Amino acid sequence: MISTLAALFYTPTTAEKPPPSTGLPAICVGKKMAYQKINADQRASGHSQYLDNDDLQATALDLEWDMEKELEEPGFDQFQIDSSENQNLGHPESVDLNLDSIQPSTSPKGRFQRLQEESDYVSHYTRSAPKSNRGNICRLLKMFCTATILFILGILIGYYAHSNCPLDATSPPTVDPHLYQEILKTIEAEDIKKTFRNLLELYRSEDDMEISTKIKTQWTLLGLEDVQFVNYSVLLNVPGPAPSTVTLSSSGQCFHPNGQPCSERARTEGSQDLLYSYAAYSAKGTLEAEVIDVSYGTADDLKRIKKMKNITNHIALLKLGKLPLLYKISLLEKAGFGGVLLYIDPCDLPKTVNSNYDTFMVTLNPGGDPSTPGYPSIDGSFRQSRPNLTSLLVQPISSSLAAKLISSPIAGTKNGICTPLELPYNEIRIVSMKIQTVTKFQTVTNVIGYVKGLTSPDRYIIVGSHHYASYSYNGQAWASSTAIITAFIRALMLRVKRGWRPDRTIVFCSWGGTTLGNIGSYEWGEDFKKILQKNVVAYVSLHSPVRGNSSLHPVASPSLQQLVVEKNKFNCTRRTQCPETNVSSVQIQGDADYFINHLGVPTVQFTYEDIRALEGPSFLSEAVFPQHAIKIEEMDPFFNLHETITKLSGEVILQIANEPVLPFNALDIALEVQNSLKAGDQLNIHLLAVASRLRESAELFQSDEMRPANDPKERAPSRIRMLNDILQDMEKSFVVRQVPPGFYRNILYRMDEKTSQFSILMEFWDHCNSLTSNETLQEALSEVLNSINSAQVYFKAGLEVFQSV
Repeated sequence: MISTLAALFYTPTTAEKPPPSTGLPAICVGKKMAYQKINADQRASGHSQYLDNDDLQATALDLEWDMEKELEEPGFDQFQIDSSENQNLGHPESVDLNLDSIQPSTSPKGRFQRLQEESDYVSHYTRSAPKSNRGNICRLLKMFCTATILFILGILIGYYAHSNCPLDATSPPTVDPHLYQEILKTIEAEDIKKTFRNLLELYRSEDDMEISTKIKTQWTLLGLEDVQFVNYSVLLNVPGPAPSTVTLSSSGQCFHPNGQPCSERARTEGSQDLLYSYAAYSAKGTLEAEVIDVSYGTADDLKRIKKMKNITNHIALLKLGKLPLLYKISLLEKAGFGGVLLYIDPCDLPKTVNSNYDTFMVTLNPGGDPSTPGYPSIDGSFRQSRPNLTSLLVQPISSSLAAKLISSPIAGTKNGICTPLELPYNEIRIVSMKIQTVTKFQTVTNVIGYVKGLTSPDRYIIVGSHHYASYSYNGQAWASSTAIITAFIRALMLRVKRGWRPDRTIVFCSWGGTTLGNIGSYEWGEDFKKILQKNVVAYVSLHSPVRGNSSLHPVASPSLQQLVVEKNKFNCTRRTQCPETNVSSVQIQGDADYFINHLGVPTVQFTYEDIRALEGPSFLSEAVFPQHAIKIEEMDPFFNLHETITKLSGEVILQIANEPVLPFNALDIALEVQNSLKAGDQLNIHLLAVASRLRESAELFQSDEMRPANDPKERAPSRIRMLNDILQDMEKSFVVRQVPPGFYRNILYRMDEKTSQFSILMEFWDHCNSLTSNETLQEALSEVLNSINSAQVYFKAGLEVFQSV
């Protein structure tokens, strides 16, 4: 894979290499100019046959002195006027010239420069008339011959210099607007359905090599270039030999996580579901303690409970949702709890999930291999001992078991209102929980292939799906994801085989280890971080594309939101029903995590959701359900939704990969920042001031540089390259160093659809109120302030670069 990436990442074509930075406007690389000083002695000897008297010799000395004086005028002291110049004529980029000191008003053209550029040059110096007509005629004849030769030589140099710089004279070709539709029209729902069914029939074991091999073979047959496995040996937390149990101390009743009594029959009938109902990377062992209902585990919930009870080493009964699970676990750990029983309230459960199968698994891994945090798991890497990532014993349980623990009937609906589960304050429940999982090193496999770009092969659009699932878990989402990416590859390669290629490279990735913490994508990203930081233009996520059938839910970086809106409106013209879709920048699940939070890459994802899931608590998607819990074919029987997702994602991929100017919007980033600040409970004058400056710089950049570049007549390739380099790095300024667990480091992404302010500030305001401390809030404000200021400086520097060219 190293050789593959080296070949892919380091082979920009000559057309794409920008000319050396000289500070001069629109100069071809091949043009050369040299100042030559003619030795007086050689001149004298060469003319001796004509200088037959003392006056002419004196005139030659005057000319030599005049030349020396002019070459010593201000502005020419930067040049080394000797024979060594000729050694650099073939490599002009090696000569470092300080051109700032050259002032045309004080530094007229040198006499010999004028001789080279002006064929009708007439000497301006005066001398007395020669005493010999023969010498005068010979001198005039020589000057005429010299001027003629220089004139012809100038024409030849100009012709060849122009022919060697065609790229600055011609603009990139305009993209055919019908090209994308010709590629996408070959995508059909029936083909996606066949691929989906074949994948489900194939997948039978825990080892992901079987499905990885199938994907690699299929992509290779479709014509994708250099499809390879990229393997990493990582530390996985998997179920132990027996399922976890929860026992009521008062009655001695033992239950499995799904609420069934502990028995051999129950273990036999649902052995795999029971084994995989666990929290990956939880602490292991046994804990007996009182159960305390902490509801959703927010800072306010814990503040209220602390006033009423002693919670040290107790077991928290926690609902999933509203906030990231990792954040809530960190709060419970700091508060002193010893264990957590995690469940989903039936009132929050989407209708697409059958509540009869409400066992689920979660991961406590923020991302990547826990044994190599922040660096790749390659041979020779130091391995840290981290069998668990929290001191708490965490066990997911069904809502039916939660109801039994609180001696309450399972939540139901009365008069259209769902009654949530809640443990009465004055009742005491003591339970014993036992968790036995195993950590071991195992290979995780990524499948990587690409279509190399034609004019910008060193710029990449990464398209990601995933394939690894622990036995029957991760539902059927992995098959849906893989079927969609395969359908797009098939359509794309049909066009590539006819001779067309995108301008930029498209990299297709099927990630492994997604369920346990996006392990495959994190390790690959850490492995090639330096290259990806410089070259990745955008990431298109195909993680769990169909989760419902009632609402299209696109998520995009602020810079890509306008593009997503345009594509969705165009797609609406081809459908009978097209409700208005809201595009937002919110936290999402899946392998886009590394690219958003560590690389600051603009990202887009299209999914179909159940409208109730969007209206309910956020972060329920952190739960991973068994395969039989969510039936994809019941939600999309004709796979029309899959076809729509494929075409929408495909059109975005093609436009980013093929447009001369990246379709990113700088001003939308500034507007998103201002809206997030104005939505806060407390307005900070310093933040608003720097946000205003950011908007001004973004407006200038967009109007002065981006709009003219969209005119094909003004597309100088060197300027387009500079512009695109600025556009692709716009969001990197907003990746902060430190955030609460489970929060995005990229602060442009809000917590969920219900919040409109920076999530890091929202959390710290709540945290401040509960702990009556101002230090954490000031740290958060400083992080946001520095990010906005960094972005404003970045745009301003971009404007200055263009102004100096």
